Amino acid sequence: MIETLALVLGGLVVVMATHALANRTGLPSSVLLVLAGIAYGYLPLPGANLALDPHVVLYLLIPPLLYAAALQSSLLELRKNARTVVGLSVFLVAVTALAVGVGLSAVVTAIPLAVAIAIGAAVAPPDPVAALSIGRRAGLPPRLITIVEGEGLLNDATALTILQVAVAASVSHTFSLGGATGEFLFVAAGGLAVGAVMALIVAQLRRWTTDTLIDNALSLGTPFATFLIAEQLHVSGVLAVVVAGLWLSHRNPYLQSGGARLQNRAVWRFVEFLLEGYVFVLIGQQLPAVVRGLSEYSPGTVVVAAAVTVGVVLLVRPLWLLVSAHLPARMHARLGGDPKPGNPSLSGRELLALSWAGTRGVITLAAAFSLPADTPARDLLLFCAYVVVMMTLIGQGLTFAPLLRRLRLPGTSAARALVRNQARTAALRAALVRLDDLVENDPDLGRAAMPLRRAAELRLERYEERVTLLSELEDDELPVDNDYRRGLRLRREMITAEREELLSWRESGQLPDADLRILERELDHQESILPPGEPGH
Repeated sequence: MIETLALVLGGLVVVMATHALANRTGLPSSVLLVLAGIAYGYLPLPGANLALDPHVVLYLLIPPLLYAAALQSSLLELRKNARTVVGLSVFLVAVTALAVGVGLSAVVTAIPLAVAIAIGAAVAPPDPVAALSIGRRAGLPPRLITIVEGEGLLNDATALTILQVAVAASVSHTFSLGGATGEFLFVAAGGLAVGAVMALIVAQLRRWTTDTLIDNALSLGTPFATFLIAEQLHVSGVLAVVVAGLWLSHRNPYLQSGGARLQNRAVWRFVEFLLEGYVFVLIGQQLPAVVRGLSEYSPGTVVVAAAVTVGVVLLVRPLWLLVSAHLPARMHARLGGDPKPGNPSLSGRELLALSWAGTRGVITLAAAFSLPADTPARDLLLFCAYVVVMMTLIGQGLTFAPLLRRLRLPGTSAARALVRNQARTAALRAALVRLDDLVENDPDLGRAAMPLRRAAELRLERYEERVTLLSELEDDELPVDNDYRRGLRLRREMITAEREELLSWRESGQLPDADLRILERELDHQESILPPGEPGH
């Protein structure tokens, strides 16, 4: 027990230190965490490593990570890009699994085709965590963020279903394309149904409670309950969690109070930070165990098997994107990139960015480790999966941001800032109309409404100035607004002065701690709504 506690605390120290280093250096935290995990795994300490248990990963780590990602995604944007997302998360995963399987079984005769397809399914689904954490910072356009998010949310269900079918075929030595397709459709439809039902249940429970603590406890329990029920019904737990998260994210503005939403976002941001950190460290820690299992294979066999697996994974994705982008109109509409108004086909630069966003992660290792112990060449297959994760996570992770900067993709900062300020302007005008209606119906509210109207009109004037400025830009570079930045700096200094004065009151005994916390929370909320300081925010 003491060793386990020390290991957990050691991992926490690694996660915090690595995150701080990433903030200072600009290097991807996911890459630094994996490298730290590798170094940690080779430390000469008793019990220094945690073995990757696929059941722990699939039941305890994947549901909350998928749910948190779904809460941040947009159901409407996913629907707009549905064909592209489905093409990547279903068809590309299947093609990758088959290509890796055929390639591995051809070069290593000891690996049966069904087993090779199983490991192909394990390495097929990209994990978007690393790619998105880098892409958002480097300015990945919103549409590409939506596509990568959608692909990462849905591809795990496809990969795990193919893996189960392939393992069953390797055990029974029989395979039926019709039976496999039917099983996939049943598992997917069942996952969709369970996710929708769970979302409706949680939505109803939220209507009955106004307690933010109960609301957040319900939110934390939702992904686990959804995944458990789906798995008990032998349908896709992954897909059920994603569907529940997407629907609740879309409906939460109607279901949750402002306080519940603020607390909910903070809770899930913290959960994501810890779980993602431990997951990447866990990936790095598996290297010693994976390498130890290679003693019975010749170096040539190991190198060839790993090279084929990595090569196929790296080649199939850009080829799929390139071919699907140039298909005839009818097939193109079916497999991705429906070129309708407001949603044009992906450009060559966007296709290149998507090609490089295929980093693999913990779901690949969990799937590979779930192969039965008597699987032929299991240790070699685990090594191939591990090399794919390392090559994509470290290689693509380190080069993704420089690639995006060189591509200079359009439609990022200025366009989003313009939409935000247009929405703010519309919202403030609606608020002023509501204020006028209230005063007209009850003249006694007039005096209280005057300062509110002045404050709203000042904000409206500021937003309209930004809309005009952003509308006249000829490129995507945000303009520098020094007055705006000075105003933010002054407001923060004023809040700091208020906080210091309150603390001096507490230290002199004039203000009890309980009252200090109330006033401090008011200042914290004022500070939290201040924008981060971009000139076109």
